[in-house]
Amino acid sequence: MRVALGIAYRGSAYSGWQSQPSGRTVQDHVEAALAAFAAVPVSTICAGRTDAGVHAINQVVHFDTDVERSLDGWTRGTNRYLPADVAVQWSRFVDDRFHSRASARGRRYAYVLLESPVRPAIENGMAGWTFRSLDGDAMRRAAAALVGTHDFSAFRAAECQANSPVKTLRALTIERRGAYWRFDFDADAFLHHMVRNIVGSLVMVGSGVRNDGWLAEVLAARDRSLAAPTFAADGLYFLGPYYDAVHEIPDRTPALDWLP
Repeated sequence: MRVALGIAYRGSAYSGWQSQPSGRTVQDHVEAALAAFAAVPVSTICAGRTDAGVHAINQVVHFDTDVERSLDGWTRGTNRYLPADVAVQWSRFVDDRFHSRASARGRRYAYVLLESPVRPAIENGMAGWTFRSLDGDAMRRAAAALVGTHDFSAFRAAECQANSPVKTLRALTIERRGAYWRFDFDADAFLHHMVRNIVGSLVMVGSGVRNDGWLAEVLAARDRSLAAPTFAADGLYFLGPYYDAVHEIPDRTPALDWLP
């Protein structure tokens, strides 16, 4: 049978999602916990790999197994073997046509940024930080140029393995909530470091270092060296993928109500 899981994790202690020889990744811990619960090796496929320090609200994975367990068992039984900062949120039995990555219609990310003269303490590791005052209207005007189907090479990491730099950014919204800014991204797929590179560039616009037309020029140039440096991973959250309704995959977990 094929099983799908929704997993939330705080990424601060891990070297990203994808398994590495060090064993210090979220995937390594999840597969070890599944193997301990099922008493057989389990190999998972995720909806989207996250980098070191990046968090996930609803990472979706699937795996195939001959082991029979209840849905509650796959959730609670697996959590018994996971560290406190990683937890399965839900489980579903799905048919063989469902694939956590290939079936996704899109993916969503959020970046949470603290604007404050002094660095964060309570939010350390959970939010990005800028000591400069930001102009939200300027950032929104700049962001509008990125929405649509474009070649995002200017915001692509050198080590990106995507077959094409052309992606469709369906929405990019920017809201302020007290001292915090939240940047929400919705796209068919993302390039490596794409969100963090865009956020860094938007902060340059918001702080007045660049004008609001600069981002469109950087996008058109397709030159990574022209954009801002990659912003910190701390404030980046993979909100999760979304699918056609026929798959009945949840697109919310409780942490979405906690996120600023």
